[in-house]
Parts: sequence; structure tokens; C-alpha cells
Amino acid sequence: MPGPPPHPEAIPALAREQFPALTADPGVVYLDSAATTQKPRPVIDAVTAALSGRTANPGRGSYPWSAGGARRIAEVGEQAARFIGAAGADEIVFTPGATAGLNAVALSWGLANLADGDEILYSPHDHTSNVYPWVRLRQLLARSGRRVSLVPYAVTAAGEADTADIAAKVSPRTRLITVAHVHHVFGGLTTLEELRGRLGPSVRLCLDCTQSAGHVPLDVARLGCDFAVLSGHKMFGVAGTGVLYARRRVHHELTPFLPGGGSGVRLAADGPGGPCLGGLRMPDGLEGGTPDLPGISALGAAMDFIDGVGLEPIAAHNQALTRFLVERLAGLPGVTLLPGPAWAACPVGYGIVSFRVDGVRSDDVGFALSSRGFYVRTGSHCMAGGQYDDSVRVSVHAYNAGYEVERFTAFLALIAEGTL
Repeated sequence: MPGPPPHPEAIPALAREQFPALTADPGVVYLDSAATTQKPRPVIDAVTAALSGRTANPGRGSYPWSAGGARRIAEVGEQAARFIGAAGADEIVFTPGATAGLNAVALSWGLANLADGDEILYSPHDHTSNVYPWVRLRQLLARSGRRVSLVPYAVTAAGEADTADIAAKVSPRTRLITVAHVHHVFGGLTTLEELRGRLGPSVRLCLDCTQSAGHVPLDVARLGCDFAVLSGHKMFGVAGTGVLYARRRVHHELTPFLPGGGSGVRLAADGPGGPCLGGLRMPDGLEGGTPDLPGISALGAAMDFIDGVGLEPIAAHNQALTRFLVERLAGLPGVTLLPGPAWAACPVGYGIVSFRVDGVRSDDVGFALSSRGFYVRTGSHCMAGGQYDDSVRVSVHAYNAGYEVERFTAFLALIAEGTL
């Protein structure tokens, strides 16, 4: 990686005092933010307020408590649209998480639009949540005689989707390209900007933004995607809450995902064999059921928190920490860095670095690190392919500081050298 990394003292934590878990246990160095982030005080307060205040089923009643809940959900929908650069709140679907969002794309869009012989381009090295839904979709379509092919594309040494390989594999039958915006293990950022204007009008683009939302500025319109998923708990919100962005141009291609109460779907005139569903309205048609008001309120508070700290400062902070981490790891004998920012042609970093320690199982590395208060992720990291199993992932965020990375790498050196 070109250019010297910053000195650790020049990378202070951002707003660490806002995170009760970290201030209560200062001996912990939390380096697993790609799995879930710590929660700032405003998010905790938002959940507490939603559960201890005027509890009602949002929008189901004609009384103020119910109407107030519905207003709050609408406000967060508009806020989320602004946060990611969507055209409006009708493009924002609240989901239980990114996994649910990707399955919604597969079932609501894929089942209704893919024909026999169509193709989906995907990376077998992505998170299982961006692989298994397409595998299941292929199996479901095969039951009705529609054979859809899953075409894998390569990943570069920098941990990015190989756009040249994608371009070579796009065919007249390509209908969907699904990509990790920031890879959850490699930490490389992919925008597919090189393919802009080269994809036909029938190709839809789906982005997994779980590791980019809240880390870097996100503009779905500029990215040109048709679908994008966010995970609330990876951007300072709580588990069980997420967002599916569905571009307006695909709304007419969608079918209800969770038809039932609150889905805005109605029974249409009877067809052969019985009644039919009709009247899909967005975003209700992909939501269905009682909305998670505490979780959605927390998501709104998380976006307020991120805006308060600033996405540009967060992105710069995470890049500085990543560069410093890579520089330290690259100098340790016995440590092998996986694809990612260490192999990039320019100084980049999005908070994620993964590696292996020669001759030591990743779980053993993790246990040794945790004994000194360093919390990292080990194992396969929910990666569909097995090529990079048994590795250690370090992921930083706004509450981490340079001195923590320095302490971490110093202790890791003892593990790698076998001198513990």
C-alpha cells in the first residue's frame, strides 16, 4: 500500500464516550464491528422510549397513540431515503434485516420475472445471505420448468468484484448482477462504475450494502442499483431491523412478499380456481405484518447519530485505521493477509482486514486475543465458498483508536512468534 500510514496517536476515536458498553469496560478493544456495531446512547434511548411510552400498533387504530407510531415510521422512511439517496420513501422497505431483504428480492422479483434460460451473476465468495437466496430461487424455478443459471464471477486481489470478469460473462440472458458493495471479509469496495452504460435495460443490479452503510457516504442513485439492502445492527442500530431499497422502475415487476395484514394487498376478482391478489402498493406490499416500531425508531436514531458525527469523518477515520492496521500486520512474520486493502493499488480502507497466522487455528488465535481483551471474528465468516475458511477478521469503526490497533498488533506478534 503506497504512502506511509498515519501515526497511531493521530487516529483518536470518534465519539467513543457515546457507547456505554465501551465506557463501562475500558479493557475491551472491540474489533468485530463487521459482525455488529456497538450501540450509542441515543439508539438505546430510542428503544427505551418506544417500549416505555405510548405503545400501540402503528397505523391500525384511529387513536393518537396508533397514529403517532405510524407517523414515526413514515418519518424514518423519509429519513432513510435521504440517507441513501433514494428518490423517495416509496423506495424504502423496512425488513427484519439484510438477509430478509435479499430473500425478498429473490421471491418478490425473481419468481415473477425470471424465465427459462435466464442468468444471475454472483460471487461465490460473498456472504451466504447474498448467495443462498439465489440458489434457493434457482431450485424453486426449476420446479416449474424454468432453468436459471447462477454464473460466478471472480474477485480481485484487492478484494473487489472483478469487473472485467463480470463484463466478459454478461450475456443476452443476464437478468441480475448481485454484488457486495463492501466485502464483509476482504474489505474491498465495488461500485461497478466501469460497467455503467454497458448493461442492457433488462439487467437489474442488486447491492449488499451491509458493510458500507454507516461507513461511507451511500448514494443508490449514483450507484445505479435497482435493489440494495442495509442491516440496522451493523450501522449502530439494533438487530432485527433493516432496509431494502427498491428502485421505482422495478415496482411494477414486484409481487407481494408477505401478503397479509398491513401489506396493502387486496383480493381481486376471482380467476380460474379462486380469488387472486392485486393492488400492490409500495412499500407496503413488501412489508406486511405489524412493523417493528422500536427497531425502526432505533434505526432513525442511528442515522441521526451517524449524521451528527459525519459520514466523511467516519470514512476518513476508518481508512486511516485500516491503513495503519495493514502496515502493522504486513510486518509480522507468519501472518498472511487475505485479499483486500493490503493488495490494492492505491491507499484505501473501509474498516475490514482479514488474515491467517501460519500454523495456528483461527479459533485459537481468537481465544488468545480475547484473553487480553481483543475481540475479533474467527472462522469462515458466513462466507459461502470454503477457500478462505479458518481466518481472522478485524473490523474497526468510529469508536476505535490508533493506539488500540497498535496494542492489538503487538500482542498478535507474540502469538505469531509462538512466544506466549
